[in-house]
Amino acid sequence: MRQITNVRLPCFLGGETDQRHWIALDEQDAIRAIAVMDHETAMTGDSWNGDWLSPRGIDLQINGGLGLAFPELSDGDLPRLLELLKRLWADGVEAIAPTLVTCAVQPLRQSLAVLREARAQHQPGHCRLLGAHLEGPFLAQARRGAHPLEHLVNPSLNALEARIAGFETEISLMTLAPELKGSDAVIKRLRELKITVALGHSAANADEAARAFDLGVGMLTHAFNAMPGLHHRAPGPLGEACRRGNIALGLIADGVHVNPTMALLLQRLAPEQTVLVSDALAPYGMADGEHRWDERLLLVKNGTCRLEDGTLAGVTLSQLEGVKRLAAWSGEPGAAIWSATVAPRRVIGEAESIADALIGRPLKQLLRWNQSEEDLHWACAA
Repeated sequence: MRQITNVRLPCFLGGETDQRHWIALDEQDAIRAIAVMDHETAMTGDSWNGDWLSPRGIDLQINGGLGLAFPELSDGDLPRLLELLKRLWADGVEAIAPTLVTCAVQPLRQSLAVLREARAQHQPGHCRLLGAHLEGPFLAQARRGAHPLEHLVNPSLNALEARIAGFETEISLMTLAPELKGSDAVIKRLRELKITVALGHSAANADEAARAFDLGVGMLTHAFNAMPGLHHRAPGPLGEACRRGNIALGLIADGVHVNPTMALLLQRLAPEQTVLVSDALAPYGMADGEHRWDERLLLVKNGTCRLEDGTLAGVTLSQLEGVKRLAAWSGEPGAAIWSATVAPRRVIGEAESIADALIGRPLKQLLRWNQSEEDLHWACAA
């Protein structure tokens, strides 16, 4: 058995982000114990000089990559999908909820079948596939953003069944607009299936959001985007979620979807609720330029994706690039790391604390972060 010392662990903003720890490892370099460092342990072991140790990221909103759009998958795409999962692991991401934006029923079900097959073929050194994130089709027309209007439908149990029957255990998350008529029954059914429900692409006011949260909605999809903003006389869904304190807040930390000042405000208002997502699209891992997205043209510049009419559609940046940007804006690396590595594990019920996420895991599956004068960097911990 050996130990490493002088290790910092990520924690939400306001928590013990600077406390130093010692970590005991077994013969396979898996973590056996974690404790706050004292004078005696400071004199032994391998010092990490204050670097952070974390699990890999979990991305709950990613729409594709390497040219693949998750709602368009076919059986022939399986090799490239596995290649994408290998790329995501290399980019520091352990697991994703592959996000299927609003589309027709048949391609949605076909994509779910391909994702199920890819999940069955999981290999070491590849990102793990969680259940899918269905972003739509029960969305508000006025807040649909880049979602195609022709595939939006009103919420109903029949419409839900047509899309997910036979795939109920293959879905982790669904985004909908809870103010739409019929959404109550859909929310209740999703919660019966133990599928997390998120409010997004919604015109809900604070009262409508409160009702949704009472019914079991537990997350906001890309907070601030495609929903009413914070206003001193109209707090909207974001204000209600912050007031409650137990609603996860997805945040795209690219600096374009949400201004850095507002991203920091959200982190300070709701430090334990902030969950970093990438919202990466099919051109993730590819160069800027023109790319196809279903039948539409996607214009990518500096990692930002827009439709031809200028509608903001997503990014090609990695989830951990968002960590680095949030850390640079806030000066709080440990809190930024926590928001991409521990916070999403809380959403999916895999871990409540950093210790839960680390104990029993070998270093080769984990990340080591260090802060230079210029930037935050990460590498495999082993």
